[in-house]
Amino acid sequence: MVITTIPKSILFLCFNLLTLFPQSQSRFLDTLCNNSNYTANSTYETNLNSAASTTTNGFFNRSAGQSPDTVNALVLCRGDVVPEACHQCINDSLGMAKMYCPYRTSATVWYDDCMLRFSDEKILGNVDTNGRIIWTANNLPNAEELYRSMRPLMDRLKTEAAGGDSIRKFASGDTQGPGFMTIYGLMQCTPELSEDECYNCLETATNQISNLASLDVRILYRSCIVRYSNARFFNATVVLSPPPMEAFPPPPVVVLSPQPIGKNSNKTIVIVVTTTVSCFVLALILLCVFIRKRKMERSSGVNSGVYGSQFYFLVTVFSFPTFATTIVVHEHEDTDEISMAKSLQYSFGVLKTATNNFSESNKLGDGGFGVVYKGKLENGKEIAVKRLSRESGQGEQEFKNEVLLLAKLKHRNLVRLLGFSFQGSERLLMYEFVQNASLDKFIFHPLKRMTLNWERRLKIITGIAKGLLYLHEDSRIKIIHRDLKASNILLDAEMTPKIADFGTARLFMPEESQANTFRIVGTYGYMAPEYALYGQFSVKSDVYSFGVLILEIMTGCNNHSFQNGVVTENLLSHAWKCWRDGTTTSLIDSTLIDGSSPLRDMIRCIHIGLLCVQEEAADRPTIASVVLMLASSSVTLAVPSEPAFFTHTHNHNSLLIHDHTSSTTNSIQQS
Repeated sequence: MVITTIPKSILFLCFNLLTLFPQSQSRFLDTLCNNSNYTANSTYETNLNSAASTTTNGFFNRSAGQSPDTVNALVLCRGDVVPEACHQCINDSLGMAKMYCPYRTSATVWYDDCMLRFSDEKILGNVDTNGRIIWTANNLPNAEELYRSMRPLMDRLKTEAAGGDSIRKFASGDTQGPGFMTIYGLMQCTPELSEDECYNCLETATNQISNLASLDVRILYRSCIVRYSNARFFNATVVLSPPPMEAFPPPPVVVLSPQPIGKNSNKTIVIVVTTTVSCFVLALILLCVFIRKRKMERSSGVNSGVYGSQFYFLVTVFSFPTFATTIVVHEHEDTDEISMAKSLQYSFGVLKTATNNFSESNKLGDGGFGVVYKGKLENGKEIAVKRLSRESGQGEQEFKNEVLLLAKLKHRNLVRLLGFSFQGSERLLMYEFVQNASLDKFIFHPLKRMTLNWERRLKIITGIAKGLLYLHEDSRIKIIHRDLKASNILLDAEMTPKIADFGTARLFMPEESQANTFRIVGTYGYMAPEYALYGQFSVKSDVYSFGVLILEIMTGCNNHSFQNGVVTENLLSHAWKCWRDGTTTSLIDSTLIDGSSPLRDMIRCIHIGLLCVQEEAADRPTIASVVLMLASSSVTLAVPSEPAFFTHTHNHNSLLIHDHTSSTTNSIQQS
């Protein structure tokens, strides 16, 4: 046995380094106090000490005492802070509150790791955007480039944080900034807020960013916080609740009994090396075959879509003498794809019970792919269940499209998939229940459209654009919707738009910009001409559909049934003629002309709509440009040319168009 003696000086140094960690403290940032006071040693002070004392590891709220000495306290630790640091930070916060806000009945204290808030008034459930903004002044010549590169990260963090639960609404991440810079971001809300309340608070905070030319910004509100920096400032190894073990089955491991060193051992080593090399060679051969086939498909113009020619290669090697070599090759995935969403799978019986056995009284609407029912789970959560028709045009492929695509997508302007059931011939999709029906039920209704003032319509247009931007550019996968229309836009209780129905969506590979298809699906009137006539679709196809939507929202007229007096023409041609003749104001929905609405902004919106429906796809803006146009009136708009009037020169009845009505959309249609 060999014993190594470690010098005492090394042990002493290690001990000192270890003792530094518990001594590190969170950085004090700022306070916000009100003007009313309490007296020393009063009942209020006793209640304050009681309400603010806690051993929470994240979020805590408590009320102590009776009126008029009631104290309501709320403490929130950053989502990546360990419990010990959280507890220490809260204790420090109470001391700071008494130092900087002496004898004040209401105060908020911010540290880097936590926030303490107390008041003699109710504080839970009220969104409060009072607070502080702290930033480091930087001379940034490329501030616009910085904000542009940060936008996808900011949008993602807002959505992830707002989508948290009642314990934690927190998100952090990073993105590539200008040059070789990395931008780190963090967002958090007090978790008693609803998803919309949290998102709106974070939206208000992030709207302040463009006014701050800085690489390190903290926006501290009483209800939410936002921070970004070009230096890492959060713990990237936050421990979250682990997924169910059955969702991630362990890989097979082959255990070989170790052999004693000798001749037999040498033979074993030769066998192991030979086997391993053979496996690698086989994998390389399969990879070459796949690449060759993929090139042949592309050269022949075949688009594999979401499920075509997907290839997975996995090699797992454990150290000798125990090892396992596993090669998995899937060229065409089938039922295994459903397992990706295993955590979302519900039994058929649960959803059948939730809809009262698909009773007629729970029926919300009929769609081209099936019937949609309102339901309620045992926990009281309202849902919408789409029961796919066996005779519908949507087969197993389209069903997988919706399940797998929606399971991967998360954005406040996309309808949220909550679960699905796949049992025999029965296929069910469970969505969030959206209270205010679909956009077409409002915008084309003579009375309901009066509730859509200019601010709400602009919010709907902007929300749809942001949802499309996420699909086209900001999500991990590029998706072309292919059936964007008013009936596929759902409106929640806050009139926030949510894009629905992904049964006809197509996944694009990162290097792809356009694809062809012989099966044209969608809704005539919203289709871009290159798609309706030749089966060519791209992100610009969705932009065209979005342009039609803008014109419908601004005019209150349906592109399908629009009629200009006794002359039958489509909405696009009429809008172009009004633009050309300088009578654009005549297009605006009469319910918006009240003398107080900004006509200039409404005309600008119609202008953007006309740019989106240009005949040539190359002449249409990207959805990222559209979002910028809607956000800033200082962006100069191009002059539109005559849009596509292919409906006048082609017999659309001869086109290979599979028109369908979204069953997802009908999931919330209520009269």
